[in-house]
Amino acid sequence: MQATAIVANHYQNENCHPDGKIKVGIAADADWRWQRLDNAKRLFAGARRAGVPIVHVRLAVPQDYRGVIANTALIREWVELGAWKEGTWGVKFIEGLGAAEGEPVVTHTRNSGFHNCTLEEVLFSLGVRRLICCGVSTAYTVEGTVRHATDIGYEVTVAADACSTATQQQHENALAVMAPLADIRTVDEILAEIGGTGNGT
Repeated sequence: MQATAIVANHYQNENCHPDGKIKVGIAADADWRWQRLDNAKRLFAGARRAGVPIVHVRLAVPQDYRGVIANTALIREWVELGAWKEGTWGVKFIEGLGAAEGEPVVTHTRNSGFHNCTLEEVLFSLGVRRLICCGVSTAYTVEGTVRHATDIGYEVTVAADACSTATQQQHENALAVMAPLADIRTVDEILAEIGGTGNGT
C-alpha cells in the first residue's frame, strides 16, 4: 500500500454541532449526526494506532469577512449568518475530533481543502501519495478536496460513513459523483486495510 494520510475536513462546531450555524453538512434534526461523527472518531483512533498521519483541515475566515469572495449562495449564507469567523466557538473542532499533539492543522477559506492553504506542502513533507478523505460536508468540502487531489495526482479513498451532507440523498449523490475518481469505502474496510483494527474500533 502506498504511503497514506487521512485528510479530515471541517469537523468543526459550526457545521457538526447541533448549535452550529451551518446545516448543509448535517441537518438540524439528522438522526445520523452522532453515528457519522463516531465513525470519524473510530477512523482517527485506528489511524493513530496504525501510524497513519492525520491532517486536519479547518475552515475559518476573518471576522469582518475581508477578502471573502461571496460569489455563491453557500458563501453568501455564511456571511448572512455570521458563520466561520476566526476566533469563535464555531471554528473550533467539535469535541473528540480535534488534532492530537503533533498532528498538522491547516486553515483554508473555501471548499477544497487545498485552496489558499498549505495542505499540499504538508502532504509533500509526509511523503504520501494516497489520501483518505472524510469530513462534513460530503457534497462540498469532501467532493471539492477529492476533485482537487485527483487533479494533482493523488490516489484517493473516501471514508463514506465518516462523511455527511444535509440529507442522505445528497450524501449518496455526492458519493456517486466521486466514485469514478475515488474508491468509496466504509470506515471498517479502511481500518482493516491500514491495520487500524483493535479495541475501540
